[in-house]
Amino acid sequence: MTAIAVTIAGSDSGGGAGIQADLKSFSAKGVYGASVLTALTAQNTLGVSAIHDIPPEFVRAQMDAVYSDLKVGATKIGMLSQVPIIEAVAEGLNAHKTGPVVLDPVMVAASGDPLLQASAVSSLIEVLVPLAEVITPNLHEAARMLETGVAETEAQMQEQAESLLQLGARSVLLKGGHGTGQESADLFLTANGSALWLRETRIATNNTHGTGCTLSSAIAAGLAKGQGLEASVRSAKTYIQAAILAADTLDIGQGHGPVHHYHSLWSK
Repeated sequence: MTAIAVTIAGSDSGGGAGIQADLKSFSAKGVYGASVLTALTAQNTLGVSAIHDIPPEFVRAQMDAVYSDLKVGATKIGMLSQVPIIEAVAEGLNAHKTGPVVLDPVMVAASGDPLLQASAVSSLIEVLVPLAEVITPNLHEAARMLETGVAETEAQMQEQAESLLQLGARSVLLKGGHGTGQESADLFLTANGSALWLRETRIATNNTHGTGCTLSSAIAAGLAKGQGLEASVRSAKTYIQAAILAADTLDIGQGHGPVHHYHSLWSK
């Protein structure tokens, strides 16, 4: 049976993040990708110049169309900018067989432009976090969700990951890519207390646009193929590390370029 994953997220007209990054990641990982658009962004490697939110009823219509027809193995959720859209997505998830849900709480673009309204943070936590198999915040997103400072040490990351579990998450992948030091360490923590540190050498590059989208969608791809959650997280970490390492072989735009989703294919 063909493995199928769905991404529910915003569109990046520059092609480096959002729906576009998710579909590229699905494809690179050998999974058929379908999509539900929540927003359109006028965006390139330099930043986001405009956002057009999709009406909530049309978001739900897309979900009904996709899930009523396709045998979906996993779902990844990205940019949801408004409370009504968050609520529409939650209703759709509860109404359909979506497979395990990977929630990437997208709040700010790599350029620093806000993608989630401040009023929607509590709704995201209350409505969607309990429906997710795993949430994948970066250090800044975790701090915003917990209304605290950004973690600066691994001990603080552990503490914040535990606090995120208390918000109702079944498991957390707290990403350390925005940290400092020679190592980029992510913490995968489950509700049963199992903790796994995923460490890689930090890569010096400005071309990291779409890393969060790519990692979360790679996890969803693993789940859609029937891999366990830990195996999917490990595989996704290996994939994003290679995609970042190969990013400088691309020449895309004048700002923060994308990671190389097809690094293992284009080199052949």
